[in-house]
Amino acid sequence: MATPLHFSAFVMNTNSHIQHGLWRHPSAQQADFNDVTLWITLAKKLEAGNFDAIFFADVVGLYGPVNGSYEVNAREGLQIPSNDPSVLLSALAVSTERLGLAFTSSIIQAHPFEFARRVSTLDHISNGRIGWNVVTSSLENSARNFGMDRLIEHDERYRWAQEYMDVVYKLWEGSWDDGALLKDRANSIYADHTKIHKINHRGERYSVEGPHLPSPSLQRTPMIFQAGASPAGRAFAARNAEGVFLLSPTPEIAKKDIDATRALAVEAGRDPRDIQFLQGLTFIVGSTEEEAKRNEEEVDSYISTDGFLAHINIGLDQETGTPLDPDMPLKDIKQEGGLSHIAWLRQTMTDREPTVRDLAQITARVRGRFVGTPEQIADRLEEFQRAGVDGINVMNWTIPGSYDIFIDEVMPTLAKRGLVKDEPTTGTLRSRFSGQDELLPTHYGRQFRGAFSN
Repeated sequence: MATPLHFSAFVMNTNSHIQHGLWRHPSAQQADFNDVTLWITLAKKLEAGNFDAIFFADVVGLYGPVNGSYEVNAREGLQIPSNDPSVLLSALAVSTERLGLAFTSSIIQAHPFEFARRVSTLDHISNGRIGWNVVTSSLENSARNFGMDRLIEHDERYRWAQEYMDVVYKLWEGSWDDGALLKDRANSIYADHTKIHKINHRGERYSVEGPHLPSPSLQRTPMIFQAGASPAGRAFAARNAEGVFLLSPTPEIAKKDIDATRALAVEAGRDPRDIQFLQGLTFIVGSTEEEAKRNEEEVDSYISTDGFLAHINIGLDQETGTPLDPDMPLKDIKQEGGLSHIAWLRQTMTDREPTVRDLAQITARVRGRFVGTPEQIADRLEEFQRAGVDGINVMNWTIPGSYDIFIDEVMPTLAKRGLVKDEPTTGTLRSRFSGQDELLPTHYGRQFRGAFSN
């Protein structure tokens, strides 16, 4: 019998997250993402369906050329409008009992003192079910939204991120000792001030005195996720991440990514199994292969070429941001970014010169798509599991339809193979993955526990 996999739902508090154009499908409800009942209903469905978590992506800027048009973004609802996922988690926390609640927040968008306080509050509300996906933001518009003239160089952003982590670790792990919160009515002592400490952080970017205002939550530090695949991102994950999101196109490539990160984790003094890896996949399901193919054709009929090209910032005029002619040959595109992606597509199509339209269609197909019967999907997930994957980040075509189909049609087959837990998991989000409520002793952030005690 196989080891059960972890399952999370990959969503975003917006109209068009990844699969652009599908919001127009008659069964799609994501266009009404402002309606909190949509998310509460989905969260309850995921919880009942034995999912471990719902994970919200987020951005704080526009895709596309800095000074170009964002007409496509607005027309497609491509991550604009979008709402703050951390606020939404409050509603989901009080509407569910077991489901993990993870969200994305960039180091550029919130001061670490404010962010640490907000996350501790969420962890209290949810009884320890919060996870944080740490990102550094790669969009020029994001940098300009927070007062910067330009996006800071890639590796420098990860240096910044590490200081950010040091500050929040000090607040979450070190500011309050165990036993500081007394609630002692008889002696009129709510908290012992000798066990609450200022952190007095003085760094390159931040000066934070402290103390942390919330008392420790069940997890203290939320479960830390990361998705960086660059050398700097992978080194950051090896030190800080407890869960890593993958978008590897094959199990073989996933294994290489996993082995590389786990080797770095060992160098950082951690057990290689301290990091769990979740592969992002999207599914088109049918009771037969023929039905699955028909369902795929229906999905493809709604795909927005403009939306996909705007998201990957290829196929747009780099000065104006307007879409290129869909019939333009790729060899005629002149730009600095995305050249490897263009070259890869030209190599895959040998019978003719591919066009801008082909670029969008192929991108939509290779982004973690798997088409088949529940049995074929189970076979594929076992291949990823043998490659070292610990869980699946289920991406959607429509909300809630994609998750209804996965839970009702795929999960029973996975359960028969032992790929789904027999009983719903309770407790903190971290305990689902590591068996522990708090950071493991070998985690980098654990060094700050007790660091400020007299």
